[in-house]
Amino acid sequence: MAIKRHKPEEIVTKLRQVEVLVGQGVARIDAIREIRLQSRPFTAGASSMVVSERRICRVFGQNRSTQRRRPRGYADEEQLVADMIELTRQYGRYGYRRIAALLKDAGWLVNDKRIGRLWRREGLKVPMKQPKKGRLWLNDGSCIRLRSEYRDHVWSYDFVHHRTDDGKVFRALNILDEYSRECLAIRVKRKLNSIDVIDVLTDLFILHGVPGFIRSDNGPEFVAKIVRDWINAVGAKTAYIVPGSPWENGYCESFNARLRD
Repeated sequence: MAIKRHKPEEIVTKLRQVEVLVGQGVARIDAIREIRLQSRPFTAGASSMVVSERRICRVFGQNRSTQRRRPRGYADEEQLVADMIELTRQYGRYGYRRIAALLKDAGWLVNDKRIGRLWRREGLKVPMKQPKKGRLWLNDGSCIRLRSEYRDHVWSYDFVHHRTDDGKVFRALNILDEYSRECLAIRVKRKLNSIDVIDVLTDLFILHGVPGFIRSDNGPEFVAKIVRDWINAVGAKTAYIVPGSPWENGYCESFNARLRD
């Protein structure tokens, strides 16, 4: 028996029934199955029609394979999400790409796209890249024009503040060689003052020699008279950045940010 070809309005009527089911929360694939559009007869008034699966899928823009295979998630996805969230709590400043790298190191066979999809599904916030601040090239601060040309030419140092698990604050004094990007020293204590700064510099001068310049911000430990006089006495020079311009001490600030991570 020849299959009757139906008018477009008859097919539209059937498709509207699918949209009604979709509006009630039924998945589109399940809605198609429910109203038996897979070459099953459909009674509309006194007539019956057969709509092929191929035609329905073409109208909906779906592949025919979607009618045969139900999409299923990965069996290990629940554990993967739990590990991802745990790493996010531990490394709050990391985005999904760095979390994906940590998961790979832990033995997970995942790619960045999958972690990014799970990241967005769980409502995690991807840290936005901050725009670079403009440099004050026309400022008179000598440290802006000062560029390290060889090892031990320019050192820079700064403090990092953090807390231990019990909530107590500690400080870390980080000293870098700007030419080699080497961290020369990290001194960690609950409290650090100008005497501690001199103590750390003394050890470094014995090991590496005296640098040409020491760059820093205008913190009280660095601008203290005892520190300035001592640095000048050993033959080095201070290079203080302009107040409110932390990017002028960019190497040390960048190191501090990664140290917090």
